[in-house]
Amino acid sequence: MNLAHLLLRQARTDVDRVVVFNGTQAHATHAEWAARCAGLVSRLHRAGLVPGDRVLLFMRNHPRYLEVLWAAWWAGLVVVPVNAKLHVREVEWIVANAQARWAFVTADVAPAPLAGPERQIDIDSQEADELLAAVPDATAVPVVERLPHDLAWLFYTSGTTGRPKGVMLTHRNLTTMGLTYFVDVDNIAAHDAIVYAAPMSHGVGLYAIPHLMAGARHVVPASGGVDPAELFELGGQLGPLSTFAAPTIVKRLVDHAEQAGLDAAVAARAFKTIVYGGAPMYGADIQRALRVMGPRFVQIYGQGETPMVGTALSRYHLGDTGHPRHLARIASVGVAQTPVQLRIGDAQGRELPTGEVGEVMVRGDSVMAGYWGNPEATAAAVRDGWLFTGDVGGLDNDGFLTLMDRSKDLIISGGSNIYPREVEEVLLTVPGVAEAAVVGAPDAEWGEVVVAFVVPRPGAAPTVEQLDAECLSRMARFKRPKRYLLVDTLPKNNYGKVLKTALREQLAAAAAEHDTKEEP
Repeated sequence: MNLAHLLLRQARTDVDRVVVFNGTQAHATHAEWAARCAGLVSRLHRAGLVPGDRVLLFMRNHPRYLEVLWAAWWAGLVVVPVNAKLHVREVEWIVANAQARWAFVTADVAPAPLAGPERQIDIDSQEADELLAAVPDATAVPVVERLPHDLAWLFYTSGTTGRPKGVMLTHRNLTTMGLTYFVDVDNIAAHDAIVYAAPMSHGVGLYAIPHLMAGARHVVPASGGVDPAELFELGGQLGPLSTFAAPTIVKRLVDHAEQAGLDAAVAARAFKTIVYGGAPMYGADIQRALRVMGPRFVQIYGQGETPMVGTALSRYHLGDTGHPRHLARIASVGVAQTPVQLRIGDAQGRELPTGEVGEVMVRGDSVMAGYWGNPEATAAAVRDGWLFTGDVGGLDNDGFLTLMDRSKDLIISGGSNIYPREVEEVLLTVPGVAEAAVVGAPDAEWGEVVVAFVVPRPGAAPTVEQLDAECLSRMARFKRPKRYLLVDTLPKNNYGKVLKTALREQLAAAAAEHDTKEEP
């Protein structure tokens, strides 16, 4: 089992059709893609790299990302994808931890040599041209056979606290993810196209697998990133496009559509399917997205440890407005995807009754092989085959999973549990609120109190009184924030997740400064 066989199959059966684009410019047919990969495979082996060696990809989104990725698998190597927005020191720690032998980079993110790799290749250089020079017959370069449990993708978690952990994903894990897309997310035809606007080092890069399975097209925006106007234009020329996007990207697309006066018909010509996940999508936000852009959306819930596979909230369920529990369903993350089992458990992993809140647990062929060089963390995260996700949620009678929060973000005030997401959902219904994040702050009397950070929309800032009145009208008094802080932005990681650890640190620093001023 080697994912590279997918490319070789397409190169034999769909030879001359252009399937990789740099913006609107043709970059490669299947046959050219395979021939370049095969050329790199030969040169990797001649340079002494052997199956199981790690190669790092520290690049902005680039058409050659796909070529290096499949060449590495073809050669039996393990890919270490790194977000292009990481600091060089963070990347060098990953290089050392993974013991990556080679690094493929783009000069904008790695202008100087990284410490650690034996060789660093700028993907736009003449050196890269020579390494990726096509061979006359790709089929003459054998694909290194891999077993299902052999490592393919070593993904480092975002590491909001402490060092990131290397998630070991196998060829079986990624094949499972690819096949699951067709069953639980969307159909793909050969004339479809996926656009890589979010980082290819994350979920959208993994979705190259099902799109290659179907022989679909692959489009890298000329900007290499998220430019809503560019994406709508690309969709109009090459689309409709499919993509994976964090909720922050979805909001940017919706904002652009509204501001540019683009209706749902225009959105339908530009986008076939937008799969969203990776962070909370609040009910008000997805309702707005559906209203502005139409039924383009599917939600998935997964983690790096079970890549893109956990639950799915289908286009049908998002659009089933007549269902009596429609609002609850669109605030959920859907139902278990086909290849996994889902459970809500207590601290010991014992299954809880339907309706009770506990830790989300997942079991199936998508679950990681473990954490690289970290057996203790592996033993804590995977027990009896069940992945303990660290997410808190509950299942309803129909099997829909609603996430409350990460377990570490739970607020306990006066002995009562308060889930920040529940408060955030209410705050986002207040006119003038663009974003909201809720955390707990230490309190001598209550243990913790609820603090809300609110980002107002330009020119429409709500008052604290308005925020408090809405919370009091929609939830129990003990859940309402004791403090509301209006801020310009929320701290986020490289993939758009709000860093609640940073918000708690801000509160702690402000409290320490206040205590210092109070000292006689």
